[in-house]
Amino acid sequence: RIAERLKEAQSVTAMLTTFNEVDMSSLMDLRKEYKDAFEKKHGTKLGYMSAFVKAATVGLLEQPEVNAFIDGTDIVYRDYVDVSVAVSTQTGLVVPVIRGCENMGFADIEKTINSLGQRARTGQLSLEEMQGGTFTISNGGVFGSLLSTPILNVPQSAILGMHIIQNRPIVVDGQIVIRPMMYLALTYDHR
Repeated sequence: RIAERLKEAQSVTAMLTTFNEVDMSSLMDLRKEYKDAFEKKHGTKLGYMSAFVKAATVGLLEQPEVNAFIDGTDIVYRDYVDVSVAVSTQTGLVVPVIRGCENMGFADIEKTINSLGQRARTGQLSLEEMQGGTFTISNGGVFGSLLSTPILNVPQSAILGMHIIQNRPIVVDGQIVIRPMMYLALTYDHR
């Protein structure tokens, strides 16, 4: 079913992908500094995905067109953010939904991701838990992917692809330095 929907997206949308390079130094330093205290306080590990879900949520609230969908000639806006997160299982890819991200902090997001991921890998997700997302985040970096062009999951208007973090030379203040860099790919419906 997922493959059918992705193929449909290629036929009914005007997909465009933009790529950006992100210096992950600050996020990695933040995680390193707070991961132990976070886990002790919240009973869950602090990963990178919660930061991307939270950042995407803020962005979607500030740019509601990206959180909307096209229905015929109408643009339908949503006043909530439900982020679908791609999870790899032994039987293939599933995309459970984190509902109400606009009301969640990092700990709630991490706990929800962990719960959905565990239930996905044990085949315990319901169909309802995989429907209704307003935006998707996929992390090909866990498979070593340097770059990809994510395909929309209609009726969603955008998907963010995260990729592997690699040390690369970049220029900062006129100096060449080595930084942990990640390519992000945002595919969206250009209509």
